[in-house]
Formats: sequence, structure tokens, C-alpha cells
Amino acid sequence: MSRIAAALFGGYALAALTSVAALALPMGTVEAVLTGMQASFVVYAVAAIWVFAAKSAGRAWLGLAVAAVPLLAAACWVWRAAA
Repeated sequence: MSRIAAALFGGYALAALTSVAALALPMGTVEAVLTGMQASFVVYAVAAIWVFAAKSAGRAWLGLAVAAVPLLAAACWVWRAAA
């Protein structure tokens, strides 16, 4: 059950962070939004694959958290720059 929650909610959170973090890329806003959207689909799929390939549910959550840290930093930078 924990793996399913990690795949659904953790993967969604990672994909959402990827979409927002893409706005930090040095390109135009429209291109960054499109890049973020397309990358988020890939990130969601890879996160789901990672969750079910990990040896334990704890490792799956840990992997998602480790991947989320740099994306969260980039997203925070984008949110502060927009404010």
C-alpha cells in the first residue's frame, strides 16, 4: 500500500516540482513551461517505475525525497523570483 501511495502522490509531487523548476531554466517562459510539462510526464513515469523497482517501500520514499530536494530548491527560487 505504501508503494502505491508513493507512486501516486510522490510521483505526482515530483512531477509538479519538475514542472515548476523548469521555469528556472535559462530560456523563454513559454519554452520553459512546455519543457516542464513534457519533462513532468517522464518524471512521473520514472518515479512510478522507481517506486516498484526499489527493494523496500522505505527506499522508494527515500529515493523520491532525494530527487525532490534539488527540484524543491529550484522551485523555491522560481517562486521567490516571481513574488
